[in-house]
Amino acid sequence: MQFQPFFNKYIKKYIKTTIVLIVILAALIIIKDEIAWQLDPYAYEEDMYGDDMYDDDSAYEDEYCNVIGIELHGDLSTYIPPSDSDDDGAPLNDQTASENIVLSIQDAENDYDIKAIILEVDSYGGYPVAAEEVANALKESTKPTVALIREGGASAAYWAATGADIIFASKNSDVGSIAVTASYLDYTKQNQQEGITYVPLSSGKFKDSGDPDKTLSWEERNLFMRDVNILHQNFINIVAENRNLEISEVEKLADGSTMLGGMALENGLIDQIGGMSEVKEYLKEKIGEDVEVCWY
Repeated sequence: MQFQPFFNKYIKKYIKTTIVLIVILAALIIIKDEIAWQLDPYAYEEDMYGDDMYDDDSAYEDEYCNVIGIELHGDLSTYIPPSDSDDDGAPLNDQTASENIVLSIQDAENDYDIKAIILEVDSYGGYPVAAEEVANALKESTKPTVALIREGGASAAYWAATGADIIFASKNSDVGSIAVTASYLDYTKQNQQEGITYVPLSSGKFKDSGDPDKTLSWEERNLFMRDVNILHQNFINIVAENRNLEISEVEKLADGSTMLGGMALENGLIDQIGGMSEVKEYLKEKIGEDVEVCWY
């Protein structure tokens, strides 16, 4: 009967000691994890959750490539507003933002493993500033750049393509359209039929110029044509500079029409007839290794 109290006392002491040790061990683990997090948070998270933690990046990490392919598809603008994008940021309409293309070119420029850049063009135009931004980013790249025109590379899209070191296109591609338009629909007669009256309330006489619900005056028309002609000449000058052509040669082609790839080659608007196979062969010689393309 005297052994039982001694045994109970021993058990209690053992339990208390065990609890203290567990608390100390838990505290040490927390301290260790905190130190690991501070030193390298990303490595710590990979240890905790595995290599597939960042699902969006895992596909690119597992895929080897030495050439980046960037798509210029649809209308070219400087940016795509959130209202025109889905929840993942992808455009709802057929359009491409120059800011995204420029960022991809810069990323490729800073990636040691990337040896060259392909701009795949399938677009019939867009806005001049967006075209200028893409062309300049291609020209500023220190790596070989190729523009591949597929069905169409026209207007602003062609402007953008001229920044590349070399332009490929199919003999059946639409190329060119070196011109500018600011045309729009005039709804004034339709509004009159429907009993709608336009009420001008502008502080400057040109503030509401181009509003489709009012008739364009000759003074306003001349104002718009002034800017259209300036943009047209800027376009011509850029094509001449980027394609190493005489301005007078480009002016003869700058009537807004497109031409098929064979004629574009004859007139110096492209460098070679071909598609992706020919582009890869060209880049293989430039970078000295087989071409593996990752697309953005």
